[in-house]
Amino acid sequence: MATDTEVLPKAQRPEPALPELGPLGLLRWGWRQLTSMRTALFLLLLLSIAAVPGSIFPQRNIDAGRVADYIAQNPTTSPWLDRLGFFDVYASVWFSAIYLLLFVSLVGCIVPRTKVHVAALRARPPRAPARLHRLDEHAEVTTSLTPDEALDAARDVLRRKRFRLHSHDATSLSGESGHLRETGNLLFHLALTGIIVGMAVGHLLGWRGDIILAEGDKFASSAGTYNTISPGPWVDTETLPPFVLSLDKLDVEFNETPGRSFGTPRLFDAQTTVQRDPDSPVSRETVSVNHPITVDGADIFLLGNGYTPVITVRDGTGTVLYREATPFLPQDGNYRSVGVVKVPAAAPKQLGFTGFFLPTAEPTFQDGPVSLYPDTKNPELALSVWEGNLFPGGAPQSVYTLNTDEMKQVAKADGSPALIRLKPGQTYQLPGDRGSITFDTVKRFAGLSVRTDPGAPVSLVSAILATLGLILGLTIKRRRVFVRVTPAPETVGADGRPATVVTIGGLSKDSDPGLAAIISAIATAVPDRLAERTDR
Repeated sequence: MATDTEVLPKAQRPEPALPELGPLGLLRWGWRQLTSMRTALFLLLLLSIAAVPGSIFPQRNIDAGRVADYIAQNPTTSPWLDRLGFFDVYASVWFSAIYLLLFVSLVGCIVPRTKVHVAALRARPPRAPARLHRLDEHAEVTTSLTPDEALDAARDVLRRKRFRLHSHDATSLSGESGHLRETGNLLFHLALTGIIVGMAVGHLLGWRGDIILAEGDKFASSAGTYNTISPGPWVDTETLPPFVLSLDKLDVEFNETPGRSFGTPRLFDAQTTVQRDPDSPVSRETVSVNHPITVDGADIFLLGNGYTPVITVRDGTGTVLYREATPFLPQDGNYRSVGVVKVPAAAPKQLGFTGFFLPTAEPTFQDGPVSLYPDTKNPELALSVWEGNLFPGGAPQSVYTLNTDEMKQVAKADGSPALIRLKPGQTYQLPGDRGSITFDTVKRFAGLSVRTDPGAPVSLVSAILATLGLILGLTIKRRRVFVRVTPAPETVGADGRPATVVTIGGLSKDSDPGLAAIISAIATAVPDRLAERTDR
């Protein structure tokens, strides 16, 4: 029979009974996992990965027409992508969940660390260990200075190096530095929280509207006049700034010097006239790339430019069915541009024209419609004609694409497709007495983006603070240095004064090549003081 003092063999030992966590324990465990720095970094990485689909798939809040076109072209996968929120990534449940979890994780990580850091700032440096030679860096010096003089010498060196000092007794000195390292870490994580808050404020209270404006045209700001508008959930679109903007002229210059830079843009300036409200005077403003103008808190950016051929479509009786400056979107550096003309008023079938605008057309079309230079040296339109239902199913679609699912290409009398080439001032008679299309002239257009982002100042300040915190966290070392003095059995010097043994030790939280230099400076200061005193 085994007694209480006997040790059972390992095979016969009972398994230890582990306590059950219970609901409260599980909650505490989950909270600690969520508020750990490892989880915060993982959520930050996950958020960046989750944002990738927003740049791959068209977004409904930016261009609903492109989303509709994508769904129509991918009928198998699109319904599932739509259910999972891939066409509205930044407002989806899963993206918001990652966003909120990251915010909670950062706050839950910052608050306790701040309490610990404040307590450390208020605390005194710890007492010097008994065996300083066991520390990472250490040195020992024997001097004829008294213990108080040796400690004063060490104190002077550490003060010059901005150490916080305290003597717990008459034979030791404790020094501590590098608290700004943890301050920088906390500042960095607090700034990340500020960036998240700034993004949330911008998303909720900000808005963006894009407009393509041709030379000579005027634009009155309201929710219904933007080509695309993305208001935040808390934005009242009835309160948008009521300014009126006219595009007087778009100054564009291209490099005409032969060589690698031939055709590259040299200047984009939009000369505009702005009236901030009906009672305000008119002012002339210049918008250029990276130099927006601000109207009632809204920034107006120049994002792009291109050409708007003025096109007129008439029916067989000469009645004008369509006359507009139609934007064609550039596709390459020589402004080979694509565009669409939709004529829903045509009868008996609706008409659609799709094709290219070429600022400097290659005359032969040997390699298809090609532009040789981005400026209008030889402008030409190259179009095909379609008839049928322009809007199948009534689904929204982009004004820059033509859905031909329920349309048929118009053919000439010989059965070949009707392909149109027009220069400014020319008219083409459509086959079958369908009317005519005229290329009147060509204007430039400016792609303008009007934005308000109330969270931008918060995000900007937070980004600067995050950079500052990162610099502090990476450059400052957390160090502790201890000095202990003890009487030596032997004497030093010709006068037979008692000797003092000065033991110096230091440690750092990380690899720190500079710690050895500090220890060496203290060890050097004691003999130097002694030599100076002896010389005197």
